Amino acid sequence: MASKKKATSSRGPRLDAIALLKADHRQVEEWFSKFEKASKAKKQQLAANICDALTVHTMIEEEIFYPSFLQATGDKDLHHEAIVEHAGAKKLIAEIQRMSPDDDFFDAKVTVLSEMIKHHVKEEEQPGGMFAEAKKSRLDLHALGEELMVRKKELQARAKAA
Repeated sequence: MASKKKATSSRGPRLDAIALLKADHRQVEEWFSKFEKASKAKKQQLAANICDALTVHTMIEEEIFYPSFLQATGDKDLHHEAIVEHAGAKKLIAEIQRMSPDDDFFDAKVTVLSEMIKHHVKEEEQPGGMFAEAKKSRLDLHALGEELMVRKKELQARAKAA
């Protein structure tokens, strides 16, 4: 992974894994905020953006960040809780993706997803949370961030092609 260091340095500042994941969190929070005030037509697009972003985000966390975190820290409690929270969010995302703003429970499901994500983000970002513990560990957060970004772009490209 250190071999990727050279290739990314010419592109400006390098994101570490935590910065990349937090940037995803802020983007989704912004879309959830806009959703609350949006028209039906706009709600459909915002919900699609939210679901697509969360799908990619959960995949890169589960495939790359979480296993690296667990290996570096041995903290099964934080790891397992995050996996369980993801499972609940993924179930709700799948339901929302099959719906439209005309469906009775559409707004309620997006609202509950928002609350679930706010809780999950707070858990990850708080002192003593997964991100703080990852920073204290021996994880190479820059190399991990580069790996996350490569996989994120790959998943986004695959979603656009579908």
